[in-house]
Amino acid sequence: MGNRLSKIYTRTGDDGTTGLGDGTRVPKDGERVEAYGTVDELNSAIGVLLAIPGVPAEVSASLTEVQHELFDMGGELCIPGHHVITAEHASRLEVALDGFNDSLPPLKEFILPGGGPAAAACHLARTIARRAERRVLTLSRVESVSPEVVKYLNRLSDLLFVLARVLARHETGTEVLWRHDRSKPA
Repeated sequence: MGNRLSKIYTRTGDDGTTGLGDGTRVPKDGERVEAYGTVDELNSAIGVLLAIPGVPAEVSASLTEVQHELFDMGGELCIPGHHVITAEHASRLEVALDGFNDSLPPLKEFILPGGGPAAAACHLARTIARRAERRVLTLSRVESVSPEVVKYLNRLSDLLFVLARVLARHETGTEVLWRHDRSKPA
């Protein structure tokens, strides 16, 4: 296990830089920091979702495992050349996605983010997952990044979309559908 912090502030970042896991100092707004920072934000958004009372146990269990994997991913992105996320991680998400999607009716309309507190929080996490994927892709244009990280984030955003549907139906019995022609009464 790495070093544990006994003192939270170090003053080493006061100049606008931060240390990577290998000790390299980089700008706090650099591509690598943006990538792992957005993964951290995604993990926090999932934490908010899991703090909402009434989230079904199977959703909670799946997303708790995702939180651990996102923490691992943050470490991978923080240490250049370090690899933790594998094809098996994305495959696990696909199995979960298929399992949750099996109980849902076919999608015939676009869905608006909402449907209850947990569903709305899940939609927010989904959009942060998409941003994390974009930040990792930006990083991959200037530094080496495992393609498995991008694949994982892509599958995770799909899983979060399906879970938002599951949660909306769990919370309110339905989903919020986008109405293309809003001039007609609902």
